[in-house]
Amino acid sequence: MNEAQIKLKRTESILAELIPEALSQLNDARLHELSVIEVKCSRGRSDAKVYLDPTGFMESEKGLYLKQLRKARPIIEDYCMKDQGWFRCPKLAFEFDEQLKKSQNIEELFKKIAKERKDEPSE
Repeated sequence: MNEAQIKLKRTESILAELIPEALSQLNDARLHELSVIEVKCSRGRSDAKVYLDPTGFMESEKGLYLKQLRKARPIIEDYCMKDQGWFRCPKLAFEFDEQLKKSQNIEELFKKIAKERKDEPSE
């Protein structure tokens, strides 16, 4: 791992800690219950995707939360900059992480295939 990759990982881990703190400081109590799963920065650290835990939220609620987060993004970025003494903060983009749901669907498909193969008569 080279120095640029180390700085990138460090920035990602710092943001993963700071964003929940910033969310807890906001006036909107609904945003306090969101949990950050992962933060992925671009190579130049100018942009960062923040993946949120979708557990317990309906699709309609997710849209509302993302809209609120887009409005609060400058406040969250400002909080991160001031806390770390950064000149600038990566531009944050929030989205709910659907990887867990996809992997569960894949697991279910594998189980279904295994069951069908087991039920087939062998020749």
